[in-house]
Amino acid sequence: MKRTSVQLADGRELIYFDERDDADRSMPDRRELPPPPPASQLRYDPLVDEWVAVAAHRQTRTFLPPADECPLDPSTPDRSTEIPVYDYDVAVFENRFPSLSDRVGELPAELTPYTPVRPGLGRCEVVCFTSDHNASFATLPPERVRLVVEAWADRTARLSELPGMEQVFCFENRGVEIGVTLHHPHGQIYAYPFVTPHGRAMVAAARRHAEATGGRNLYADVLAAERAAGDRVVAGNEHWTAYVPAAARWPFEVHVAPHRVVPDIPALDDAERDAFGQLYLDVLRRFDALFDKPMPYISAWHQAPVHADRELAHLHLQLFSIRRAADKLKYLAGSESAVGVFINDIAPEQAAQRLRDAG
Repeated sequence: MKRTSVQLADGRELIYFDERDDADRSMPDRRELPPPPPASQLRYDPLVDEWVAVAAHRQTRTFLPPADECPLDPSTPDRSTEIPVYDYDVAVFENRFPSLSDRVGELPAELTPYTPVRPGLGRCEVVCFTSDHNASFATLPPERVRLVVEAWADRTARLSELPGMEQVFCFENRGVEIGVTLHHPHGQIYAYPFVTPHGRAMVAAARRHAEATGGRNLYADVLAAERAAGDRVVAGNEHWTAYVPAAARWPFEVHVAPHRVVPDIPALDDAERDAFGQLYLDVLRRFDALFDKPMPYISAWHQAPVHADRELAHLHLQLFSIRRAADKLKYLAGSESAVGVFINDIAPEQAAQRLRDAG
């Protein structure tokens, strides 16, 4: 793998990850761009002990442009995009409309004594999986998936080193039903200055389990139990298992987890990185085969916090879709959105069987 870091016209960083060592990435960004926007505001909600990002500049971000105006395609002699070169393997760059960044702007005066406000420090990056606008992650060859894993590992390690960062989150949104604003196959990486609410909940549950069992890892025990039960396992190999959680929240939800307890993507060894792509591509293709059309989904890597409680974590990828039937979506209505109680329309065992059949 070859890694090349360059700067875009407005000072944002772009990193190329190439399969060939002789790839030339010296072509400059020919555009004239305004400076990047200042960081968002983080406002504290004391009622639920959570931070909310207010990023008003994102209201003007690019929204579903026609294919010939996609900013994630390679540049051409006649049109410059976010990627200056005319072809690429994997490219990662700072989001032009970030929810979090290191460019601090003015903050408002105190809102109330109970609502502190602080800069939305962090980093938001876009990960382009391929230069092919019409591809999808499921159509990538295994060697390209391996390169994407290397990019995730690189960015997780480097973003974890930034001052004040507490959690790094790699994810992909696919499909207009999910809310994507660009069709080009891509994902994102967020570096947060706090541990996310879901991350805190997982750490708290893992700590309770460790204290009750003499130090056992909660996710490792759950994974072992699912592999032993078998009825919710979708597929697996020597290093990874893909299964539907017994308490799945979404109509079709799969966890893809390594058998070895590791805190994050950089901790995966070469054999685990090789084996991940084989299984993940299989699961993605099963998702698309369920209704014989592209499945909208969110793919989310759950990694350990950067500094604290790393021994309690167990890396895993959560893949889920809001589609519950060929012509029906699951909406997060009152119970889910207002009080956080999910109601699943499909039994996890049925979902697992349908995904096994789809293979």
